[in-house]
Amino acid sequence: MYEIVRRHLGKVVAGAAMAVTGTAVAVAISLPGQAGANGAAGPVGTAGAGGTAGAAAATAGGGSGGAAQQGETGAQAPGTAPPPATVVPPAAEGKKGVGSDPLTDDELARAESLALTPPAASAQQDVTGGRGPQRLGTRLAEPVPGDPSRRAEVRLYDYGRDELITKTVNLDTGKVEKSGAQHGVQPSAHPEELREALELILASPLGKGVKEDYKDATGKELTSTGQLWFNGDVYRTYRESHVPAQLARCGEHRCVRLVTKVLNGAWIDTRNLIVDLSARTVTRVG
Repeated sequence: MYEIVRRHLGKVVAGAAMAVTGTAVAVAISLPGQAGANGAAGPVGTAGAGGTAGAAAATAGGGSGGAAQQGETGAQAPGTAPPPATVVPPAAEGKKGVGSDPLTDDELARAESLALTPPAASAQQDVTGGRGPQRLGTRLAEPVPGDPSRRAEVRLYDYGRDELITKTVNLDTGKVEKSGAQHGVQPSAHPEELREALELILASPLGKGVKEDYKDATGKELTSTGQLWFNGDVYRTYRESHVPAQLARCGEHRCVRLVTKVLNGAWIDTRNLIVDLSARTVTRVG
């Protein structure tokens, strides 16, 4: 068993090295369901090798139904009709690419809009526990021989069921032609997931050392993710020599490891803190 290396400022972290050394007993901390979900967004690097950053988050609309001030709650006044349902149209086609050209911004937005068709999407959960699946990335799908239509492959993650969802959308017809779900498949982390992982670390008792290191480096309190540069990727148990019991479900669960540094400043070593985004826990390893 190796001795835990103590933190120190100014330490150069070698690239995106993600290996954990040591096999000490791990400590896990559970966070509340919405811990840190509303924090400020910090700068994020590329989300791992081959990771594809998704488009801007879609906002789920919602109406508000008021209870009657008098009489039975929810009673409708005689002679009045219920308000019409609001139907959100899919994104306009916009600018299109040709052949094997990369997807345009308009095609990315249209593909994700079509892939997030309710009611199934509204029953799923993103990384913060909000309604709708977490977007992981969208890319141009392989062409169908003899068919010039452009298709997009949209990858989503449902944290409610720990499922990777892949949908193939025909951008010419506007139809979802193929949809599938897989358990235990973990693509590279999306920047939104890395941000949420850092939120959970800062909200955890195990984040105390990160805050202390930041204050030592800057003389200021660390209060939001926006004060740090961060990057990271999925924690893969098969690459580790020792996996603590608290992280045994990583792979089935979506777990990530971060590297962080003060903006334009010193590194802060967070590689020994593993975040299980599915369980919303932070575990120290090494």
